[in-house]
Amino acid sequence: MSLIDNIIRPDVRALSAYHVQDAAGCVKLDAMENPYQLPEPLRAELGRRLADVAMNRYPAPSYTALKAAICDKLGVPAGYGVVLGNGSDELISMLSVACAQPGACVLAPVPTFVMYAMSAQFAGLKFVGVDLKPDFSLDRDAMLAAIAEHKPVVTYLAYPNNPTGNLFDEAAIVDILRAVGETGIVVVDEAYQPFADASFMPRLAEFDNLVVMRTVSKLGLAGIRLGYMAASAALLEEFEKVRPPYNINVLTQAAAEFVLAHSGVLDEQAALLRGERSRVAAELTCMAGVDVFPSAANFLLLRINRPGLDAGQVHARLLEQKVLVKNVGKMHALLHNCLRVTVSTPDENKLFLDALKTALAP
Repeated sequence: MSLIDNIIRPDVRALSAYHVQDAAGCVKLDAMENPYQLPEPLRAELGRRLADVAMNRYPAPSYTALKAAICDKLGVPAGYGVVLGNGSDELISMLSVACAQPGACVLAPVPTFVMYAMSAQFAGLKFVGVDLKPDFSLDRDAMLAAIAEHKPVVTYLAYPNNPTGNLFDEAAIVDILRAVGETGIVVVDEAYQPFADASFMPRLAEFDNLVVMRTVSKLGLAGIRLGYMAASAALLEEFEKVRPPYNINVLTQAAAEFVLAHSGVLDEQAALLRGERSRVAAELTCMAGVDVFPSAANFLLLRINRPGLDAGQVHARLLEQKVLVKNVGKMHALLHNCLRVTVSTPDENKLFLDALKTALAP
């Protein structure tokens, strides 16, 4: 046997590394990023702030000022705190590690964010996926049956869901919270909350087993990798025990504190993107050969329904025109022939729409 065979787990050897396609020279609409930068005066001031950061010192381990800014500016209820992560991915990993009891499982509706299942696998947890309905709505009865059977220690609900973009029924989520009860936690992942008129953050006091997870990536800060989750003090105390020390670097901390002090700019950008989302969806609805699904996120899911043409072909034709979107058609049977496209600036959205018309041509 080789060294790799001897030391690497078989299930890890069977995996492929997470692939991020090279976007050089392309209109990049595959990663749900905010296309807007900060205004020039704020960028200049931020540069001065970052120049003064003591990069020779470790971060302050408690992150008190950053946590206070997040709670103040991003709607965390009074009396609740947050745990910070290097993006949502690290938070998901921390939850998996904290809850990885022998024989335990993680549950989520599928299709959804792939890291829920991957992180569970890495931590030695079983992952149970429950299919959404064909319209991508939550199958409440199937979820409740799976909870009763598997007693998951973690149940994930992306709200809105990725890659479908829709909000699950609020009453069904409450039923799931109650069904899980004291046997596990329910993580409502609100990564796209700035674009949705809904949140479970104000309802933390109602459910001891509720964890609300968010990221600042979709707000326009994807490059600094910062996520946070709010829950009861008792839960956060346990999650802090598995958080790597100094996991938020000093540049991320300084940048986040600065931008949150000017959070109105981020709110304005989110409003622009919500408007563009409606406009692009309306144009896609009028386009022959495309079905577009409702979205409460900063992206749109569309299905190619032109005979003789599939999502892979359209994706390739768009790439030939230097427009990069995400082909999700092979992620799950419910996503057959589907593409996911980030909502961007009016100019980039026009480039996408024009390219899509060309890609759909016979």
